[in-house]
Amino acid sequence: MTADTNKLPASFLQTGSSSFTEFLAGHAPELVPGSRTIPVTAVDVPHGTTIVAIAYADGVLLAGDRRATMGNLIANNEMLKVFAADEYSAVGIAGTAGTAIEMVRLFQVELEHYEKIEGTRLSLVGKANRLATMIRGNLGMAMQGLSVVPLFAGFDLDRDTGRIFSYDVTGGCYEEHDFHSVGSGSLFARGALKKLWRRGLSRDEAVRVTIEALYDAADDDSATGGPDLGRRIWPTVAIVDGEGTRFVTDDELAGVVQEVLEGRREIGGTR
Repeated sequence: MTADTNKLPASFLQTGSSSFTEFLAGHAPELVPGSRTIPVTAVDVPHGTTIVAIAYADGVLLAGDRRATMGNLIANNEMLKVFAADEYSAVGIAGTAGTAIEMVRLFQVELEHYEKIEGTRLSLVGKANRLATMIRGNLGMAMQGLSVVPLFAGFDLDRDTGRIFSYDVTGGCYEEHDFHSVGSGSLFARGALKKLWRRGLSRDEAVRVTIEALYDAADDDSATGGPDLGRRIWPTVAIVDGEGTRFVTDDELAGVVQEVLEGRREIGGTR
């Protein structure tokens, strides 16, 4: 073994962009999700469905159901669709599950890499735009049916408030106000949010509103999975505020789900 075998490749020592995605595209393009070629024929793959986000008094909350579908089949009942992007932001995925999860993992590395190279944290708008660039890079696969449409939320330290960003398959980035939802059950979830959301919600009230919205989506959209009391499968709920990103525990969610069910029984809302 020569001494050179212990050295990093020259590409790792060159100066350049603070974007890890650009570095990866230049030195290992086959690892970038949108750069791969796939057969023209359609393929059945698991898809993630409903994600909701709402602003509340202290920040923003991002939640998703746990069901993944593949055509008319349920591919998975315990899929995680909401992830911490970094200390002050979270991302929820809808669309082709495998591609979406891979994109989220690359996005997490992208933000960490920027912070290490630049010595400072990227602004929330900067994070949203970086994710938009990655979605735009997946356009070729999206045109063949493997689309990824995430929902991004975070706490803006400069404005001291929570903010929500949505996307389209071309990488268009749009700031949403108050609340938003994406995925197959988004129409029903958004209808519930319009009725239940109000300015100045507390943290606990915001958690309940998101559970109500996901429950309504599951009532009318077969691809959205409602809370499963028998197997104790609850939605994933991330809270992002000035203290950082964290997830609501299963024990707390179980209590909220029980309260929602009891409330619906009282008004005859259960089916």
